[in-house]
Amino acid sequence: MKSKNITPRLFMVLILLSLLFLFNACSKPQESDKEEQKGLVFIKGGNFTNQKLELHHSNLTIADFYLGQYEVTQKEWVEVMGTNPSRFKLAGHPVEMISWYDAVVYCNKRSLKEALDPFYQIDSLHLDEVNISEYDSIKWTVKVHPEANGYRLPTELEWVYAASGGPSSKSFTFSGGNSVDAVAWYWKNSGDNPQGGYWNYDAMEANNCSTHKIGSKAPNELGLYDMSGNVYELCQDWYEEEDFPAGESRVIRGGSWAAVELTCQLAFRHFFIPNSKSGDVGLRVCRSK
Repeated sequence: MKSKNITPRLFMVLILLSLLFLFNACSKPQESDKEEQKGLVFIKGGNFTNQKLELHHSNLTIADFYLGQYEVTQKEWVEVMGTNPSRFKLAGHPVEMISWYDAVVYCNKRSLKEALDPFYQIDSLHLDEVNISEYDSIKWTVKVHPEANGYRLPTELEWVYAASGGPSSKSFTFSGGNSVDAVAWYWKNSGDNPQGGYWNYDAMEANNCSTHKIGSKAPNELGLYDMSGNVYELCQDWYEEEDFPAGESRVIRGGSWAAVELTCQLAFRHFFIPNSKSGDVGLRVCRSK
């Protein structure tokens, strides 16, 4: 029995079908690509290697996770929450004037909007027994679902690990470099003109100091922007030190447009009463791997 010859036309059709198959296979996004399309960066876990941090000698190991490449913008906040609480209402700038409770509500609502499992279980009817702050009038009980794939705030250790460059760390003082002006908006450079001398609130006001558009300073080793300066970023954890018990304040990291150079350093820790709101405190979202 003779086999039929492939005609030139049929040959071209087969070639085109093969190319189409290869194109679809190559262009199909991997899981990490999908996250990057949502503005998240995959952070490979490991140990702290930044020699400027005490954690360098801790032998703590961080699991893989995803972290927002930028601070959450006012546009992103409005798309989920419907309103813009920010003091500085400017396009492309980070959202601010939000409480820790606002942040976890945002994470849950954004998760639901993207068909993800909410990370937080928020009970607004029962007071949190862990919360001992005399200044927090809200005190919602907020529990977590560790297995959920939805958005959440980073833990303090995740935040520091990513800000310090993770496995690619070059042991910088600030996130992305040793020059604060190259990587951070802070009180001396966030206004109309550069300022010198000691921190002065009236001078900042007169100089129109404020937040700045996300991503307008140099990134760190992992391609993360504004992890030093612009706005402080809320973390999941309670702030705790030897003379500062857990349950009073939440951790914030990174410094801000209104802060001094010291607070922009990777090693600096700061605290924030959960129901407080400030024009220099915002958030960056995180997701578990």
